[in-house]
Amino acid sequence: MTLSAQAKQIVSDFAAENPNMGDIKKRAKALKTNHELAKELWSTGEFQPRLLAVLIFDKKLLTPEFIDQLAAEMMDHDEGERAHIADWFLANQLTKTKPLTALLETWQNNKSPVLQRLFWYYQARLRWMGKAQPTNSDALMEAIEKNLASADPFVQWTMNFCAGQIGIHEPEYRDRIVKLGEELGLYKEERVSKNCTPSYLPEFIRIEVAKREKADN
Repeated sequence: MTLSAQAKQIVSDFAAENPNMGDIKKRAKALKTNHELAKELWSTGEFQPRLLAVLIFDKKLLTPEFIDQLAAEMMDHDEGERAHIADWFLANQLTKTKPLTALLETWQNNKSPVLQRLFWYYQARLRWMGKAQPTNSDALMEAIEKNLASADPFVQWTMNFCAGQIGIHEPEYRDRIVKLGEELGLYKEERVSKNCTPSYLPEFIRIEVAKREKADN
């Protein structure tokens, strides 16, 4: 795609300034919704312009076909960048309208690892945000128990995170999830920075439940 003068300037600014996440959000707030500019920035294939793009896309123009394209092109990034772009896309676009949220809820078995990840991250998000008690935990647990061990690594972490959120916020599933974590041993050897919560389910749930109990007392 041939870039407009505005898009070229943004890409040049980013290359010179190496903006942090807050800087990119400020730029998005100033630009507001600009779907054509977002498409130009996305077409660069570069991480920071793509982060800005997902903030200024027009939600009304995000068709299933276009989202499929974006998800496929996110695979060009390494796992860390891909996760960051996908998570911003979820928080700033997909959860903002009922049609997009309804579409998001159909991606559990999508062939795209990115769209599968977004499904599971959204399910986790519903629980930690706590606005309404989800009613699909039985079905999610069956899928987690069946597929977690063999899931694509990009999806696996998010399924595991969702299981942890279910265990934290829905005590009736807690022992079942802790047992699953012990049996699979996923992330048991993971080293985390100080004050970060490990992904190993028994520890993740124990630490997060203790935090909440302490806050309530």
